[in-house]
Amino acid sequence: MIHSTAIIHPGAKIAEGVEIGPYAVIGENVSIGKGTKIGPHAVIDGWTEIGEANTIFHMASVGAIPQDLKYRGEKTWLKIGNGNTIREFASLHLGTVTGDGETTVGDGNLFMAYSHVAHDCHIGNNVIMANSATLAGHVTVEDYAILGGLCAVLQFMRIGAHVMVGGMTSVPMDVPPYTIITGDRSESRLRGLNLIGLKRRGFSDETISSLKKAYKLLAMSGLKLTEAVEKMKSDVPKCPEVDHFIEFIESSKRGVAR
Repeated sequence: MIHSTAIIHPGAKIAEGVEIGPYAVIGENVSIGKGTKIGPHAVIDGWTEIGEANTIFHMASVGAIPQDLKYRGEKTWLKIGNGNTIREFASLHLGTVTGDGETTVGDGNLFMAYSHVAHDCHIGNNVIMANSATLAGHVTVEDYAILGGLCAVLQFMRIGAHVMVGGMTSVPMDVPPYTIITGDRSESRLRGLNLIGLKRRGFSDETISSLKKAYKLLAMSGLKLTEAVEKMKSDVPKCPEVDHFIEFIESSKRGVAR
């Protein structure tokens, strides 16, 4: 299951059933869970924990030091859950001591070719990052978000659950959950709810109706943000999704797209 040309540090922890392809390089402080497959020429380094049943394709770079000039070799982490797919030339970096000390990835995510997850990012579950989608440092991406090819998310931004980020979109503000955002930096704005995505995920008609009301107050009412949120609380039928929509907006530190 481990090719004879793979270079594996004696200190690395490799569970049973792990496959490691030709010329892959596994560093000293790496642990890899059972059933994970590492492709040819992939490099896994740093203090990196990889869960079970992940597939890491050839030429991927996982656990390299952050592209942060303040980094001085401190012990920081990359922690990856189960069932993720990391395609060729994708890169995921360690955290920093000036951030959270770790970059984290949940379960069931797909990182397509050339996508990049920078230091101190936190990725939820079932996220898709298309080819060359790029996260700057300290970005949070919630569950089931989809990031289109060549999009760029600025540092410290948050992408809400079930968001669709259009291809080549620049994201300079937090993106509320359940919405679609497209456009370059000067034209980046919300384009509506991600209705197709919500229906595919089995959201009820009642929930979608409530989210439509909340979205209209945010994006189409002309109200100030605080006024729009108060109207959501008083006028929109309650459900967990609307509660999350409101909480996301209220907790934003960088402003939300509208």
